[in-house]
Amino acid sequence: MNILVINCGSSSLKYQLFNMTDESVLAKGIVEKIGLNGSFIKNERNDGDKITLNGNIFDHQQGIEYVLGILLSEAHGSIKSLEEIQAVGHRVVHGAESFKSSVRITDEVVAKMEEVVELAPLHNPPNLKGIYAVTNLLPHVPQAGVFDTAFHQTMKPESFLYAIPYSLYKKHGIRRYGFHGASHRYVSGRVAELMGKKIEDLKIITCHLGNGASITAIKGGKSVDTSMGLTPVEGLMMGTRSGDLDAGAITYIMNKEDIGVSQINSLVNKHSGVLGISGVSSDMREVETAAAEGNERAILALRMYEYRIRKYIGAYAAAMGGVDVVVFTGGIGENAVDTRANVARDFEYMGLEFDAEKNKGLRGKEACISKDQSKVKVWVVPTNEELVIARDTYKIVKTEL
Repeated sequence: MNILVINCGSSSLKYQLFNMTDESVLAKGIVEKIGLNGSFIKNERNDGDKITLNGNIFDHQQGIEYVLGILLSEAHGSIKSLEEIQAVGHRVVHGAESFKSSVRITDEVVAKMEEVVELAPLHNPPNLKGIYAVTNLLPHVPQAGVFDTAFHQTMKPESFLYAIPYSLYKKHGIRRYGFHGASHRYVSGRVAELMGKKIEDLKIITCHLGNGASITAIKGGKSVDTSMGLTPVEGLMMGTRSGDLDAGAITYIMNKEDIGVSQINSLVNKHSGVLGISGVSSDMREVETAAAEGNERAILALRMYEYRIRKYIGAYAAAMGGVDVVVFTGGIGENAVDTRANVARDFEYMGLEFDAEKNKGLRGKEACISKDQSKVKVWVVPTNEELVIARDTYKIVKTEL
């Protein structure tokens, strides 16, 4: 069975075509600048064939039309007929409490997804556009929705509730939902496999570190706590997001700067985090370069970023009554050697002995970076959210084909 996985952003669209017989990737690519000047598509086939096409792409449906065209093309394609695409899986950021697992997409499911748009106004609308487009272009192909929030639905009320009037939770669903669920789920399962252990027997802390970042405490294969909240702003310091911030500071800033809701939302989402502190960039590589050149604010941004990760690791070890393995993943977690070293140091008190030599120069590869005798293991595991989506889609639709 071939499954097309689609991840729609506001002006971009990532895709991968999987052959589920062996879970190989037949083709993958990205459509950039949808609805903007300079639109283009990059496609890479499993044999190494690469192509970039430039042209006007006005909306997500047109972007998906072009993707299908490339997949079918004689020169650069991977399939000979659209009938070879037997299912489509979509990443959906927010499922609120309506979706505790991945689901077959129906009109009823779409209606519920539309109801929770206000909880993720930047993410869910483009996710829905991808579903609408596939429904129009491939009307007879089954689709599945895989929700970032679903993995965290195993959290208990003491973990997911905020200490505000309970009526606000019941009335508006205000609670911690968590995100990056497919990533946390994949790397926790993969590290258990790499260690030759059952995930049910492990206490795992997964650190998904990218421009958006979150940490999850996973006990027995289930999420028991996670750093992101009602929205992806809460938790760790991120590329442009503030992370944890006193609600009183928000109202104070609004009063002092005489700004409204939309402006404060933009401030904490787009102008804070590593960018806001460093004044250099939201790109960790550029901040690291500036820090190496002696930029004090860049150095401060890195120290703050690392400190908050360490604090969450300690908190989640306490929440689970211990930890067996800490996993680094995401663009920064997989590649930022110094960040991993500074985060994983000085945890000997809880049985974690970091190995600087194993960590040295390691980028984008699966590896254990703790000392052999360390009771708590530290691993780098590149994430694969697309494979999680493909696997869930396969399970959902295989009985129908």
